[in-house]
Amino acid sequence: MGNLEAERNAPASAEVTAEDLRELVAVEAELDTRWPETKIDPTLERMEMLMDILGSPQRAYPAIHVAGTNGKTSVVRMIEALLRAFHRRTGRTTSPHLQLVTERIAIDGTPIHPRDYVRTWREITPYVEMVDEKFGQKMSKFEVLTAIAYAAFADAPVDVAVVEVGMGGRWDATNVISADVAVITPIGLDHTDYLGDTLAEIAGEKAGIIHSRWDTSDLLTPPENIAIIAQQEPEAMRVLLEQAVSVDAAVAREGVEWGVVSSRVAVGGQQLELRGLAGDYPDIVLPLSGEHQARNAALALAAVEAFFGAAPGHPLDLNTVQEGFASVESPGRLERVRSTPTTFLDAAHNPHGARALGEAIERDFDFSRLIGVVATLGDKDHVGILKELESHLSEIVCTQNSSPRAFPAEELAEEARLIFGEERVHEAPSLPGAIELAVELAEDAEIQSGSGIVITGSVVTAGEARTLFGKDPA
Repeated sequence: MGNLEAERNAPASAEVTAEDLRELVAVEAELDTRWPETKIDPTLERMEMLMDILGSPQRAYPAIHVAGTNGKTSVVRMIEALLRAFHRRTGRTTSPHLQLVTERIAIDGTPIHPRDYVRTWREITPYVEMVDEKFGQKMSKFEVLTAIAYAAFADAPVDVAVVEVGMGGRWDATNVISADVAVITPIGLDHTDYLGDTLAEIAGEKAGIIHSRWDTSDLLTPPENIAIIAQQEPEAMRVLLEQAVSVDAAVAREGVEWGVVSSRVAVGGQQLELRGLAGDYPDIVLPLSGEHQARNAALALAAVEAFFGAAPGHPLDLNTVQEGFASVESPGRLERVRSTPTTFLDAAHNPHGARALGEAIERDFDFSRLIGVVATLGDKDHVGILKELESHLSEIVCTQNSSPRAFPAEELAEEARLIFGEERVHEAPSLPGAIELAVELAEDAEIQSGSGIVITGSVVTAGEARTLFGKDPA
């Protein structure tokens, strides 16, 4: 009897079974009948009602909220790694995913088990349906995913949640939290159909995560309210600062209160010295490439300092900071997946991201010949992406991923020929064939050791390539 009871009370296996995956696929099919996450309705009423019915799980833990155009996922992962180094149990939510939807919700650095994802959805389904009925419109898939994350974090429970905005900020489903620290990564032109045509308009939407945290029942106790802002174009910075002033938020800006002191290429990444809010942090090894990742690291450090209340002259423990950064992983961000020929994949999906990718390759690597495999989505700035990549690639293989929103390979190739010239452009109907062709082109080079491949153009492209190279979701 004792053995039976022990068996019954034993923790569930962490192994992911075929049945777990079948159930996950069934739930995904169910959620895919809702609005896709690319469609937003500018209101938080549905999310606020659902959170209220669920007992406000998003208030069960402090949070750090990250908005911006590029670098959000890397910054979230760096913040999380630092918090975990300081022995905090973390909840992490990012979007979109590369391979499996469960990557979007992580507890203590590990993607949520499909079994827990399915269970949490089943638990909140009746309440989601109540909201659907009340508003006469189904909650979107992204709203539901956010609710699953917030509920899972409360169930865990976590010590702190690190939350990435899906799109924009002001009306984003994640913005029902009242974060202790708001973080804004660099802002560029993206999702212009929803967020506005100018940097100022887009910044206005991103700035929506910086909001007042005053407790009207206790006006004698000023709340901690801090915005950590990366370097921005002047028109975007002005909007962000105006929002911070309007809600009594303290502001710390890159290049003023914090930043990168030095960054040099090192084996497996780079060695940094960062200036934080509380002092300098030398000899940091970051296992990611590119100056943009050095700046992301400085942003993440400032956010964690702000969260812990670090003050000038009282910096965070250097060894712990070094340990946290050394453990950082950011899948699909200039990630090396093969050594011969050297093959990277990168989730750059707009001109700003493509520029950072190109600059990182030029600074950190020395390829005599670099082949690009590029597949984009139909609603992105293909021409801008191609123009940013042109000076860095010897040749390009234009292809398409399996997304219903994929931009056709032949149309991408037509645009590429106008930018790269006829001789440098190749076309392949699918990603596996495009990668094979890129390998052939790389191996044709006289000095193969100087050849490399980079697969990019979309998060979907990077995710499918990760699967093709046998990488597990992370």
